[in-house]
Amino acid sequence: MPAQDPLSSVRLTDPRALRAYAHPTRMALVGLLRRDGPQTATQAAGAIGESVASCSFHLRQLAKYGLVEEAGGGRGREKPWRATAMFTSWDTAPSDPAAASAAEGLQLAMAERYFELSARWVQARAQERAEWQEAARFGDYQLRLTAAELAELNDKIQDLVQPYLEDPGGARRHAPDVRPVALLHLAFPTDTAGQDPATEAGS
Repeated sequence: MPAQDPLSSVRLTDPRALRAYAHPTRMALVGLLRRDGPQTATQAAGAIGESVASCSFHLRQLAKYGLVEEAGGGRGREKPWRATAMFTSWDTAPSDPAAASAAEGLQLAMAERYFELSARWVQARAQERAEWQEAARFGDYQLRLTAAELAELNDKIQDLVQPYLEDPGGARRHAPDVRPVALLHLAFPTDTAGQDPATEAGS
């Protein structure tokens, strides 16, 4: 089976697919397969702390919506699965009410997932080596931008990240001192309640 394209993306349009992906165990499974490559249900269970039966069920559900696929070899719960793409995209403002509701639910689920990952790092940080504590970042910038400027800034960030995504053959996966890193990219207006965010605490 060909190597995974590091820039590949699967687009979800069916509200059922959006709701299916919003399950925390399924997001964890897709993240695992994208980060570590093909896994059996047994391997995945050990990695994310779920039962083998649960992982097997959720992998099959993800396959129904094109998010994972069999990687070849093995049987039953010992057959490996792989992510079909390295990114997931969807329309964040669809005109269809059912799709809009499903997209909102998925984005809320992802926000919860981001909080969980961030909290896990905060709790573990004191036990990490000094160079990792210093290299990691946890904060925000309060900016005043037009929509066009925000779009331009997002494009520039994408350009900076892209060289680290391009990893033919996954050569960096096992390189010395290389670890999986979550770079969270959140950029959105903070005055949605009609309040000036200038007085809010920033870091």
